[in-house]
Amino acid sequence: MERFDGEEIEEPVSPTGQYLTSSSLSVYILGVLETEVPIDDSQTVPLLQNLFLPINSRFSSIMIRDKNGEKKWEKVEVKLEDHIKVPTFPNGKSSNFLYDEYLDEYLSTIAVEHLPHNRPLWELHIIKYPTNNAKGTLVFKLHHALGDGFSLMGALLSCMQRADNTSLPFTLPSSLRPKASISNTKGVFKKLPSIFFQTISEFGWSFLKSNMIEDDQTPIRSCAEDFKTRQITISDVTFSLDLIKEVKSKLGVSINDVLAGVIFFGIRLYMQEINLKSSQTQSTALVLLNTRNIEGYKSVKEMINKTNSRSSWGNQYAFLHVPIPELSDSKYANPLEFIREAHMDMTKKKNSLATPLTGMLLDMLRKLRGPEAAARYLRNTLRNSSTTISNIIGPVEQMAVANHPIKGFYFMVAGSPER
Repeated sequence: MERFDGEEIEEPVSPTGQYLTSSSLSVYILGVLETEVPIDDSQTVPLLQNLFLPINSRFSSIMIRDKNGEKKWEKVEVKLEDHIKVPTFPNGKSSNFLYDEYLDEYLSTIAVEHLPHNRPLWELHIIKYPTNNAKGTLVFKLHHALGDGFSLMGALLSCMQRADNTSLPFTLPSSLRPKASISNTKGVFKKLPSIFFQTISEFGWSFLKSNMIEDDQTPIRSCAEDFKTRQITISDVTFSLDLIKEVKSKLGVSINDVLAGVIFFGIRLYMQEINLKSSQTQSTALVLLNTRNIEGYKSVKEMINKTNSRSSWGNQYAFLHVPIPELSDSKYANPLEFIREAHMDMTKKKNSLATPLTGMLLDMLRKLRGPEAAARYLRNTLRNSSTTISNIIGPVEQMAVANHPIKGFYFMVAGSPER
């Protein structure tokens, strides 16, 4: 690997990027693209060279420490053959054999493997074997220090085209969040006392959860210490967006509220099936929020523009500690109660100032005790909870990459230390 000369190619690593590449944390994002046709990988190298690498210099940079011990991104010459992985599976029993089991095992394996830090922190895995869902599978594995889901989704979209008409841009779902009104100033001031007390309560609870209070041991939380060597199993499920919108409209909540409620209900049903008593245990989910003050994705050019802080590239997210509702007889009979409770909890927490206060606490820890101390605090926040919930939106139209129509796309976070 060759390095470039000149200080201008070095860029400071953001505080969050430092936390995510510390001795306490190493977190990855896997983006899985399922193709409708068999994969022809003859254009992989030129596509990565001409489309992917130019998106952001971090895709062709490694993380180093300067003479002061500060982490920096340093640009290097990328050997693409080191980043492209094409696995070979055992021969199938017949010509129409499907490789779902082998793919699941492969994804579970690469999810827990660490990328070497002597080359840029990403890989592309090309699986040329058919499954029940696709003729082939592309897997992008990227270190979370490169950016969050918003940034990386924008990067992937810039490498793709619309399957129906490559000359037209993608369109994204219109915002489903209610517009905040700022006209009622008196109403805002009336709410200040409740916001103040809610902030104290939520910030205190978040601080205790990150430092002293762990979730109970349950079928979804083993309390095992050695999380770095454990195996994981990857599963996926598809919900009808039309049905989710129907529930959203009937209850007057957001899409995220519906999804969180459905996930909470499913978790409790699973826990009860494994252990009846676990349906009443204390379990907490960390719900991730994009903290950018925008709606929808921006172009990559806008995101890497350092003067545009509202939609800039990087890691701009926050956690909400949301208790997973207990499964009582009444809630079992009416699962919509989980959605209503998720809505009330998340609205209450979003209306407080606990999230920015937690961000200020992390920043203070970093400045006073160094990035490793802040990373340990973040690790404990994740470790003491039972699960995390994150989501990103995709385009309305079908995507295609290098004339390969994409049948399905999903992503996951690996390396998070929930026990």
